[in-house]
Amino acid sequence: MEKDTVILIGLGQLGRIFAGGFLRSGCRVVPVNRGDDMAALAAEIPSPRLVTVAVAENDLHGVLSALPEQWKSCVALIQNELLPRDWEMHQIRNPTVISVWFEKKKGMDAKPLLPSPAYGPAAGLVVKSLESIDIPARVLGSEQELLYELVRKNAYILVTNISGMKKGGNVGQLWEAHREFAAAVAQDVMDIQDWLTGHRHDREKLLKGMVEAFEADLSHLCMGRSAPGRLARALGHADAAGLKVPTLRDIAK
Repeated sequence: MEKDTVILIGLGQLGRIFAGGFLRSGCRVVPVNRGDDMAALAAEIPSPRLVTVAVAENDLHGVLSALPEQWKSCVALIQNELLPRDWEMHQIRNPTVISVWFEKKKGMDAKPLLPSPAYGPAAGLVVKSLESIDIPARVLGSEQELLYELVRKNAYILVTNISGMKKGGNVGQLWEAHREFAAAVAQDVMDIQDWLTGHRHDREKLLKGMVEAFEADLSHLCMGRSAPGRLARALGHADAAGLKVPTLRDIAK
């Protein structure tokens, strides 16, 4: 039974989508809600097939710090603003990671923008589960590909949200009418991503990847509720790194 069991931590909009996919793929899904005793559950199910962490970015580190040791070898992560440092600091060595390119809001079906890439030991299961509910996904071939995909998603999320704080509108309008401004935000964001990853990324490739996501849904609104928090986190990283990020600091004013 354990070999077919998926522990699912977090039952928000995305968590419920993944639950449906795992169930459709023949897995037994055991949910973990806020306040549940993970240690007690891990004693009962010490070796599940997968432990999927589907909580919001702000809750991720609290969950990973409390994660039972026996589960750390089979973790899957799906958060935005995710980078290797986020799991490495919790001694999670080889997680399955998926960069989610679909959105799910209350009262609407899941809306894919691009195929969601996954990498890690259970990437095949994750992709199969999403495809079983008609959400396109693909398996990546290397850690380098995963890092690019994570940084690309971070650039998309941060540039659209932060730019929207000043320009409003949707991503099509942002790139059509305010391209120079959006590109300046992107350069600041990529400076931060370079520092967080310890790697100098290909800026031209990342910009093209970001624009590909823009073009997948030109009507997608730029600024969400989490935009001020994303800007504050970005500036916190910039301060720690000693980065100037002038466009981000101007927006913060």
